[in-house]
This record gives sequence, C-alpha cells and structure tokens, in this order.
Amino acid sequence: MSGPILVFDSGVGGLSVAAALRQRLPRAALAYVCDNAMLPYGTKPDAWLVARIADVCCAAVAASGASALVVACNTASTLALRELRARLSIPVIGTVPAIKPAARATRSATFGLLATSATVRRPYTDTLIRDFAAHCRIIRVAADTLVVQAERKLRGERVDIVEIDRELAPFWVVGELDTVVLGCTHFPLLRDELNACAPRPITWIDSGDAIARRVESVVTSIEHASETGPAWASAPGPALTKALKAHGFDSPQILQALSAPLPLE
Repeated sequence: MSGPILVFDSGVGGLSVAAALRQRLPRAALAYVCDNAMLPYGTKPDAWLVARIADVCCAAVAASGASALVVACNTASTLALRELRARLSIPVIGTVPAIKPAARATRSATFGLLATSATVRRPYTDTLIRDFAAHCRIIRVAADTLVVQAERKLRGERVDIVEIDRELAPFWVVGELDTVVLGCTHFPLLRDELNACAPRPITWIDSGDAIARRVESVVTSIEHASETGPAWASAPGPALTKALKAHGFDSPQILQALSAPLPLE
C-alpha cells in the first residue's frame, strides 16, 4: 500500500521543496517532519548529526507510513544518506547544491555558492565542484544566519534585510559573477529579499525542481493528496504550526521517540 512522500528538514526550509513537489506532482500526498529543536544543523558535530538524522527520519517514516523520504536538507544529505538507505527500505532522495546546473547557466564561468558553513566546507561539495564546475571560478559564502531569517519570515516575523545584505556582500565585489547557487533549502524562501539586495540581475538556482523530478522518477505508486498533509516536529509550537498550515500541512505532532533531545556527545 502506498503512503505519502515524507519531506524532512531541520526546520522549515523543506517547505520550498514541498512546493516544488506539489507543482510537479499535484495529486501526491505529502507529509512533513522537522527537527526544529536542534536547528541549525550546520553547527553540530558530524557524527552526532548522522545518528540524530537517522533517528528522526526513521521515527517519522514509521509514524507516517511513507512510501519515500525526501531529505530536503543539504547538510543532512551530504552526511546521512548512506545511513538512511541502510536503515530504510523505501526510496531516499537527497539534496545537493545545484553546482552542475549553475555551471551550465553562468555566462561568465563565475558563480556563487550560498550555503551553510557545513555545506560550504563539506568534501562532498568539493567533489561536485571538481566533477561539474572545474572550469569555473566559484565564490563560496557561508551564511548560517539566513536560515534564521527564513524561519522568521515563515513565522510572520520581520526579516532583517540589513543582515541579508551583509551576508551577500562578498558576491558583489566580483563583477563578473552572474549566478548564485542557493545551497540550503531555506534560502529559496528568501528569494524576494535576495533579489532586493542584489545590485544587478542574478540567476538564483536551487535544487527544488531537480528533487521533484527525481521523486517523480522513483515513486511508482502515489497516494492521492487529501486537503492537508500530516506533520511532525521535535518541538511543535504556534509559530511552526502557522508556517506549516500556510503550506498545506496539519498542525505538527511531536515525534514521541524524540521527546528528549539527544546529547551533543
């Protein structure tokens, strides 16, 4: 029996991927899980993250009866896909920075990578650049604070445009830069603010549509969507509930298996 497609992220960034899934697969049932109690992931130790991500996702798959898991988080994908695929019998689709399409899109062979500090420094990212963009100049900018700004926006709070402008500043000193990879699923939620801060037209590239195409290719039996999809969180609250409802999900339930946070040991 088919179940929903489960979208996982540390916070609400995966809602940008859920939107892409709904656009490509409008009849598919979606569920959502976030480990917002441990946000942001990019500042946590790698070994702890692998164990935490696997525990959260496996608990959510069991609770939702999911037919596929979309890891809508670059940090989680670059660390834990092997562990998740070993522990789960359903398809697991990851998220990686859109280096390959950016290398194709740039007209100047110069583009930026805007991501969390963990993704910017990850060997997996180095491999993507070596394999698909070795001929390009790439400006890497770690912008962990933009995760917080995206979370604020979806909670209906004021976004600090000055902070966003400050984070983007290293890109603008490179005059030929014409394309920026949004290497965190939170960042497409700030596209209007990113455009407002750019001093010239920039092509922003994220992984949402590529993920949706991949899901379409591997999920053979799709459960039809109901009016809203179920959601789980490690720390439910009013602000998170508001963001999820605005994107077609129910008020989140707590993942019982994770009622106590794992120690950072």
